[in-house]
Amino acid sequence: MAKKNINEMSFLDHLEDLRWHLIRICLAVIIVATLVFIFSRFVFEAIIFAPLEMSFPTYDMLCRTANFIGVDTTFCAEKMPMILQNRTMAGQFSADIWTAILGGFVISFPYVIYQLWKFISPGLHSKERKHSRGFIIISSLLFFIGVLFGYYIVTPLSLNFLANYSISPKVDNQIDISSYIALVRSSALASGLIFELPIIIYFLTKIGLVTPEILRKYRKYALVVVLILSAIITPPDIASQVIVAIPIIVLYQVSIYISKIVIRNQKRKEKLKHG
Repeated sequence: MAKKNINEMSFLDHLEDLRWHLIRICLAVIIVATLVFIFSRFVFEAIIFAPLEMSFPTYDMLCRTANFIGVDTTFCAEKMPMILQNRTMAGQFSADIWTAILGGFVISFPYVIYQLWKFISPGLHSKERKHSRGFIIISSLLFFIGVLFGYYIVTPLSLNFLANYSISPKVDNQIDISSYIALVRSSALASGLIFELPIIIYFLTKIGLVTPEILRKYRKYALVVVLILSAIITPPDIASQVIVAIPIIVLYQVSIYISKIVIRNQKRKEKLKHG
């Protein structure tokens, strides 16, 4: 059956269309998650557990930096002061399954965005669709950069701080595997979604909920929110929070510029329409 024109579609037709897009997204995530599950041993050893080794690139870089400026640091330790353990019957199996699902979502993110774009794009004008062709590439690129930032910056900073934090020598850090994986997962995924800020601002500006003036007016409040956000996803030390806050502030500034371009293009169209 031929697909109806968007102007002829009822609310239920739109829901049906959205349902099929969501089904395709779920199938894509499940297929990729299955592949991740098949190669789970490599995924855990080479990716998930890599930040536990002091040879991890981030630790090595920070250790060299600390040695260069003559500062003592835990980044130069020989071993991470913590032991992973599993204390539930299905703990390791659950960790494997959820890691596969997360990996499936991250890897298939461009397809997820593509399906969402296929649902949204019929409601746009032909010129808007033409100017938004790079949407999938840009949003996917921002997401992957965010995930890498979370994995290589947020995760090792958080892990090193929390593993070395001690209230007493009598307490050993014997961390449950679910807690460790939750830290890696939340750091990478949260950073990936945060890096989508310019895309979110683009669409909010398109529908008239955000303007450059509003973004500039509430910039100081946004800075406070950024610091709170960075405090949530990083350990409570100033250096880590600043490292995380810097790219978010840059993304906020980029979002203002994007919002400004969208508004300028809309005004130009209005002039051509009434001129």
